[in-house]
Amino acid sequence: MTTSGLTSFNLDLNDMVEEAFERAGSELRTGYDLRTARRSLNLLFADWANRGVNMWTFEQNTITLVTGQPTYALPDDTVDLLDHVIRTNANVASNQADLTITRISMPTYATIPNKLTTGRPIQVWIQRLSGNSNVLTGTVQATTSATATSIPITTLEGVPTAGFIRIGTELIVYNETSPADGATPAYLLNCCRGQDGTTAATLTAGAAISLVQKNSITVWPTPNPGTTYQFVYWRMRRIQDAGGGTKTMDVPFRFVPCLAAGLAYYIALKVPEGLQRLDVLKQQYDEAWDRAAGEDQEKAAVRFVPRQMFIGSGT
Repeated sequence: MTTSGLTSFNLDLNDMVEEAFERAGSELRTGYDLRTARRSLNLLFADWANRGVNMWTFEQNTITLVTGQPTYALPDDTVDLLDHVIRTNANVASNQADLTITRISMPTYATIPNKLTTGRPIQVWIQRLSGNSNVLTGTVQATTSATATSIPITTLEGVPTAGFIRIGTELIVYNETSPADGATPAYLLNCCRGQDGTTAATLTAGAAISLVQKNSITVWPTPNPGTTYQFVYWRMRRIQDAGGGTKTMDVPFRFVPCLAAGLAYYIALKVPEGLQRLDVLKQQYDEAWDRAAGEDQEKAAVRFVPRQMFIGSGT
């Protein structure tokens, strides 16, 4: 007998939900059943982001650093950064070098005496925010050119001293604020225009301003002139949403049994037929997760390299 010759098995949303309902002792009967299952799937994916590192969501990206600019946006679907380096002479293959940059916490960054020091960045603070935005009370005070680094604003009410704003389609990072003083309006200062792939444009008087809780990095020292630096990073992105009934999940085949077991457990929490199966389904889900997570990890040998500051210290 011959084998199928296929290795494409997967379950679309409808099949996955039917499997989960059957395990929970029920049936997929109505459109609402499908909607509640889709909601449970998205909650399950959010839980997986908290449980550990999902290797199929790894991505490498690069940010070209700009002289005098400390803060840069990260993609909205970033869960966390796994590793990062500073690349010097990125455009010169024969002289390119990837150098260590150390991740620090907000309290550590706060204690840096002079945050405007320039040089090769050696430390990075990663801000993991919600990605939400809200419209500010203040609007653009006067028409402002696309190259302006100071933006007049009618009021600073609800405006932090640094952060990301969106005006029209343009994302802007500002690093200081200046309150109104007599006839002088309030300002957002040291603005870096056209961030995250957006285009700097003329800002019209009265334009609405939204404060954006943007995932971002802040490097120190601030990049100095004369050298091209790139921040090269490996991130874990969010698992894509469940989508429609004909879509397969953004999950590799080795996690499909775990996904079915997890969804069955989540559905059993909602349907009367599943209450008597909760313990068994929870046990099956935990075992399936342990097997999948145990397989989903680096297989390479671990290598520890001491930092230069500790070599020869005599301690």
